This record gives sequence, C-alpha cells and structure tokens, in this order.
Amino acid sequence: MKIKFHVVVTLCLLAVAVAVVAFAARSSRGQSSRASVKPAVRVTGSGAAKPSAFTAAAGQNAVLRNELNWTFGGKQQRGWYLYDLLIGKTLDTNDDALTADFAEEVAAWQKKRGLRADGVLDEDALMALVSQWQSARLKNRAPAQPDQLVTAPPSDFYDPGRSAELRQVERNAYSAYKEMLAAAAADLKLAPSSKYLKIVSSYRSRDYQDQLRAKSPNSGRAGLAVNSPHFTGRALDIYVGGSPVDTKDSNRAIQVNTPAYKWLVRNAERFGFRPYFYEPWHWEYVK
Repeated sequence: MKIKFHVVVTLCLLAVAVAVVAFAARSSRGQSSRASVKPAVRVTGSGAAKPSAFTAAAGQNAVLRNELNWTFGGKQQRGWYLYDLLIGKTLDTNDDALTADFAEEVAAWQKKRGLRADGVLDEDALMALVSQWQSARLKNRAPAQPDQLVTAPPSDFYDPGRSAELRQVERNAYSAYKEMLAAAAADLKLAPSSKYLKIVSSYRSRDYQDQLRAKSPNSGRAGLAVNSPHFTGRALDIYVGGSPVDTKDSNRAIQVNTPAYKWLVRNAERFGFRPYFYEPWHWEYVK
C-alpha cells in the first residue's frame, strides 16, 4: 500500500515538474518574440523600407530647414523654410520637406548636379539650388525702348493712383500677364476688386531705381539691384499678400503661404514667368 502511495506521489511530482518546464519554455519564447520586434519604419509605395541613410538625412533637414546659416546679397540668412515650394517645384516632388521621401528626392537631384548625394539640404546643396534658380531668370537686361512699352490701366495695379509713367510694361510681358491673371482669377475665384496678383511695380527708369535705392540704403543687392530687371519692363512685382515688397522673413513667411503665391509657383512658368526666389512678389517674363 505504501509502495503504491509513493508511486502515485512520484508521478504527481513528475507531472508538476513537466508542466513547470513547459510553461517556462513558452514564456521564454514569448519574450524572445517580443524582443525581436523592431520599431515601425516609413515605407515607400512599393512596400520596401526606406534606406536608413535617408531617415538620418530627414533628421538633419528638419534642423537645417530653420537653422542653416548662409549669406545672400550681402545679408545673413537663416534656414530655407521660406523656399519649400520652390524647392519642391525644382525637385518635382510634393513630399514634405521633413520626410525621408523628400531627402531621397534631394539625393537624386544632388546626383544630377554632381554633388554629394546624401539627401541633406545643407549649404552646398542650397547654394546649388539658388544658382539654378538665378540662372533661369531674365538674361537680357537691356533697358526697354519707348516703343516696346504699353501703359497699363490703373485697375491693373495694387495702387491705382500710380502715375502713368510708373504703369508702363513691356508689351509682350503685359499680354502674358493678362492671360496669367485671367487663369489665376478663374482658379482662385478672385473677385475683380481683389488686390491679389495686381501689379505693384513694373518698368522703372534708372533714375527712378536710383531714387528707390537712396530711400532704402540698407536694402542690399538682394533687394534693390543696381542693374535692375525692372529696366526691361519685363519684370513685375505682383501682390501675393502681406506687405507688398517687404523682405523681412516674417513678411515673406506670410507671402509664401498664400494661395496666390502657391498658384504662381505651380503655374506662372506656363505663361513665361519665372521667379526671383528671394522676393515672392517678383516675377520675370523670360520668353
């Protein structure tokens, strides 16, 4: 009887031991499985994980977008956030500037330009963008002759009280502007009384430009050029919001976010106009 009892007890202890070992094994496998799970990463449309190099580049771009120190026109600049739309247009991308997808597009553009293709929009890359934008501007800066100019009506101007002498525009540029304005007004549903996309400034004589420079001695080369494209009558300052022609970053930050400016970035080139990147309001007829 005692022997049977000991046998039963022994079998019970063995069963408990097996159960404990099995539970421990399952618990160990569960912990191992959880430990092997990696953080989620952004994937492309094809489902492949974005290379880690572009994730790191996106992190650097997030800082440089607001903090990069660089110089243009003799003035210290900070960050490139004011040029998000122009950069996206140049790279042919709608990706957010802080994403790995955007960094990958930057890398592809850098490779075409012979730059280090790391996807980081640093000073070298930004200066290459600026060079590309500047090279696309009006090449022929010869002053317009009187027979090349037409006088636009006061209703086309932001300030309808502007004198007739200051309402002159090169005739081909004016024709293209009117076509562009009609298209924008239809797309943006602009009322006839709206100030948006009205002309702020057009043709300027050298004497008038010198007067402006004298009144704003701190404008620098970036603001009021010695050899202004306005001499040609083919450069138009167009109202896109905020203070019409104020180069303060706070004002330009307002301008680059208006529907009018966004429309111009997307569409102006169809009508022959290209931007001066530093001034959201300044567009040049280059055909």
